[in-house]
Amino acid sequence: MDIEKIMKGFNISAEVRTYGNGNINDTYSCEPSKYILQRINTFVFKDPDRLMENIDNVTAHLRKKIIAYGGDPLRETLTVISTCDGELCYKYDKDNVFRLYRFISDTKTVEDIDKSKVDIYNAGVGFGRFCRMLDDFPAEILHETIADFHNTPKRVADLYDSVDRNISGRAVEVAKELGYVKENEGIAGVVVDSIKAGRVPVRVTHNDTKINNILFDKNTGEPVCVIDLDTVMPGSVLYDFGDGLRICGSTAAEDEADLSKVHFDVDNFRLFAGGYLSETKDILTSAEIELLPISVRLVAFELGVRFLKDHIDGDIYFKSHRRNHNLDRARNQFRLCEELKEKEPQLKSILSELLREGTK
Repeated sequence: MDIEKIMKGFNISAEVRTYGNGNINDTYSCEPSKYILQRINTFVFKDPDRLMENIDNVTAHLRKKIIAYGGDPLRETLTVISTCDGELCYKYDKDNVFRLYRFISDTKTVEDIDKSKVDIYNAGVGFGRFCRMLDDFPAEILHETIADFHNTPKRVADLYDSVDRNISGRAVEVAKELGYVKENEGIAGVVVDSIKAGRVPVRVTHNDTKINNILFDKNTGEPVCVIDLDTVMPGSVLYDFGDGLRICGSTAAEDEADLSKVHFDVDNFRLFAGGYLSETKDILTSAEIELLPISVRLVAFELGVRFLKDHIDGDIYFKSHRRNHNLDRARNQFRLCEELKEKEPQLKSILSELLREGTK
């Protein structure tokens, strides 16, 4: 591809270099103009126009809220740079679609393996604040960028379909993991069924609340901006809370192959939940609060199912960097599930304590 042509599409001249380590999109830094260029993965995101419309609408709403409380909208939410034609993305060809963001300076990202106790609390604050600021955004106007993204029962059904098709021939090698899914699939409908029954509300959700999807202030360590808004769409905050703790609560990276290193740290649950509830305790319903502890296990289970499916499909969704990478990821998540199941009463007790204390 002609990178110079792509940058001219945004009326910018810059030297472009590979940046970051995302699993889905390709990301580049633009120097010295201080922008972030991304190639949108159109295999995953079939309709980049709708995706960018979501991001534009959500960041516009956030910008108004940030200005209202005296914040800096150029730092505290993403700024989309339009093309010369006024479009939200540049289409090099049908398979290569690019977007440009303003670079947010004096910030840092925190990778899972490098997270500190302070980072975990601040991650809870950051994602909780994101939820609070979008509490009055009409979720129904957002497009589903990935249909049924957090429909856990369907994720399980899709896994079984992949087993039946067995494109890679690997299904016979994962009988133990498939048995684990079968034994635990009863958890799959906890949130989806609650939404259908009207017990849990549909909200604007991020749907990928890994700690490295927050920019932290380089000097103070405080949360500045939630990034990677590709999967912002209608959903349940239970998946956001659960996914945040799936990462922040684990003692190992999600692709750690040595399962003896994979545990769930209840102190990290206390920190993240404390930060999250400091921003959301006044907007969450009693049903949402009740399901917060089980949401962590639910998301770990769902991710394990997705990783296992991708392994059977031949590693076509998540970037794979070694043999059996997605299988290692699946086993890692199922190990986490087991410990979360054992510790769930403890997590409920911590949550009750936080609420009594006012999350201080």
